[in-house]
Amino acid sequence: MVAGLGRILFRHRGWLPVPLLLTQLALGGAAPWPFVLLGVALLILGEALRLWAVGHIGPQSRTRAEGTFGLVRSGPYALVRNPLYVANGLLWLGVGALSGLGWIAAWALYAAALYVPVVLWEEQNLQAALGDPYHRYRSEVPRFLPRRWSAGVGEGRWDRLTATRSERSTLVAIAVVVAIFAGLRLSGQ
Repeated sequence: MVAGLGRILFRHRGWLPVPLLLTQLALGGAAPWPFVLLGVALLILGEALRLWAVGHIGPQSRTRAEGTFGLVRSGPYALVRNPLYVANGLLWLGVGALSGLGWIAAWALYAAALYVPVVLWEEQNLQAALGDPYHRYRSEVPRFLPRRWSAGVGEGRWDRLTATRSERSTLVAIAVVVAIFAGLRLSGQ
C-alpha cells in the first residue's frame, strides 16, 4: 500500500511542495540570522549533492517515467542509494530554516511523508527489474544515511555539463526562493 502511494507521489513530486512553500511564505516571517545562515548553507549543500548525483546518474533523474535506467554505484550512489532525495531533503530543510525552527520541522515531516513511500515504490521496481545486482547493492549501501566512505565514490564519470543542464530549473527555483526570503527580510516581515 505504501509503495502504491509512492507511485502516485513520484508522478507528482515536482509540484507537491508548492502548497507548503506558499503557506510558509504567507505565514513565515523573517528568521533570526543564524537560521538564515543555516538555511543558505543547507541550500548550498543540498544543491551541491544534487549536482554530484545528477552528474553520475544523468538527465533521466528528471523523468517522470516509471522505467529503470540501470544501476548507478558511483559517486554519491556509493554512499547512499538515494542521494537525490537526501539532497532534496536538505534543500527543503534549508527553505524551512529561512523562516525559523518550526518550518524546519514542517519540511522534515514533508520530506519523510513524500520520499519514504516513493523510495519504497522505486526499490520494488528496481528489485523486479535488476534482480540480484540490485539486491547486492541494497545490502551494501544504505538508503539515506551513509555508514562509511566507500571506494566507489571516486569511480565513475561525473558529467559536469549534464549536471548543470539538468539542474537549471532547480537552480532557478533556489534563486527565486532565496530572493523572496531576502525581500521579506529586507522589508522587515
